[in-house]
Amino acid sequence: MKRLQIGIGLFMATLGTIVLTSAKPDNSSVTMEGKYKVVNTTMIGKDIRGYHGATPVKIYINKKNTIVKVEALKNRETPNVFKKAEALLRKFEGKSVKKASKLQVDAVTGATYSSNALIKNVKLGLKQVD
Repeated sequence: MKRLQIGIGLFMATLGTIVLTSAKPDNSSVTMEGKYKVVNTTMIGKDIRGYHGATPVKIYINKKNTIVKVEALKNRETPNVFKKAEALLRKFEGKSVKKASKLQVDAVTGATYSSNALIKNVKLGLKQVD
């Protein structure tokens, strides 16, 4: 009986460690590329979908915490439609992370799904920045 109690106690301690470890935020989406902090939403935004699937972005941030560039990554959206939506990414450039996080950006007519997905990815990515 005592061995069973010890075994259960060890199991519960291990389970608690696993749960605590998995609850930590994943900062692997934020890296440094040269002089820029870069947020890649490929993994953290994998459930944010446009019309044909995920629409990840890379956000380049300088030392002053200003967005230098937002780049759309490989996706399965219709190219000519996505190009329209991709243009809205420039609205975030030149803004501080704080201002860009609060920025209200309208979806592009004719590319609503892609636009909304890109906006959500950018905002999610900005939440990862310290």
